[in-house]
Amino acid sequence: MSDAMRELQRKCGVSADGQFGPNTARAIAKLYKLSPEGAAHFLGQCHHESGGFRRTEENLNYSADALRKRFSRYFKTDEQSEEYARQPEKIANYVYMDVNRKYPLGNTQDGDGWLWRGRGFIQCTGRFNYRAFASEMRLPEVMDSPDLVATEYAMESALWFFQKNNIWKHCKHVNDEAIEKVSRIINGGDHGLKDRVNQTNKIYGWLA
Repeated sequence: MSDAMRELQRKCGVSADGQFGPNTARAIAKLYKLSPEGAAHFLGQCHHESGGFRRTEENLNYSADALRKRFSRYFKTDEQSEEYARQPEKIANYVYMDVNRKYPLGNTQDGDGWLWRGRGFIQCTGRFNYRAFASEMRLPEVMDSPDLVATEYAMESALWFFQKNNIWKHCKHVNDEAIEKVSRIINGGDHGLKDRVNQTNKIYGWLA
């Protein structure tokens, strides 16, 4: 389990054993003043996005085949995919640089793609998003040490993402329709929808 989960448990006042379960879920909901419904949606999505709260940093160690599937807009040939395969820093410094993107992330300087790669329980990606998170949450240290989003502020960055994208308004009820709506906002599609539904319903059972 990640150090970020242990840090979160310490904040919540429960045993920092690194395991996510009912007591930790209840403590998180209480600390951040979330309703059972809101907390279930939020924690269910975080659980899926972070692989059960184990990952707080984007895994870019893609094979050539995986690159073609995950970043099809950027890797259109086998030769190009092979050139970048299993090189996370090189991949990030290609797909996340503004010069290569339709929608800018604020990554304009050499190495920005890797420096501002995805971190947190719901991955914060790109200089623009890190700057907005740091400013709105009054955490200026994040701009000097972005790894803090993967450790100390993994949960806060996810909460900020929900707020920034106005997701809470869809979290008043826990049902398949609401979970799918929230999932599409986060993921842009229905990737992993079954697990998102299962995790949200399980956590709601702990909290309701």
